[in-house]
Amino acid sequence: LQQQGIARALSDGAVADALVTGQVALTVVHWSGAGQQAVVLPWRRMLSRAEVSRYAAAAAEAPRAFDGSDTAPGDLIAFAAGLFEAVADCGRKVIDISGDGPQNAGGSTAQASAAAHRAGIVVNGLAIEDMGASSPTTQYYSRHVVTPGGFVMTARGLGDYEPTLRAKILRELARPTG
Repeated sequence: LQQQGIARALSDGAVADALVTGQVALTVVHWSGAGQQAVVLPWRRMLSRAEVSRYAAAAAEAPRAFDGSDTAPGDLIAFAAGLFEAVADCGRKVIDISGDGPQNAGGSTAQASAAAHRAGIVVNGLAIEDMGASSPTTQYYSRHVVTPGGFVMTARGLGDYEPTLRAKILRELARPTG
């Protein structure tokens, strides 16, 4: 569902326009437990709406890399931070991490996030919460995942993932108007 949400969010006209305007480079990494990170879509710079459309289609078709494992967001952050060497010309480096639970495996998330921040990387989060008022994942992301200058947004269930991701991408890419 997250992969389909990514594909649909990238297919949104406002998102596509923002990606092209910013000539954003994207890569998609699947992650799960300790040592379970895989680049499923390599870096690609979004220079046209057709390029965004092709990337969205590839996202929709990408198979899930990991099934039924632990949650190691610190390992993901450390892995993703190393990927920026391939796009050293990017003026702004952002890791977007989404998940439905706090760390239960792997290295320290807070330490990985702090190292990313020291390297000039912003880490933003999208917490997927169960329906209702509880927000343990959002609180965990706020305290341990998100870097200074970053933010976390909350999706209430997987059905809310796509519109929340769309809003998150637009928030990251929108230029201030006032």
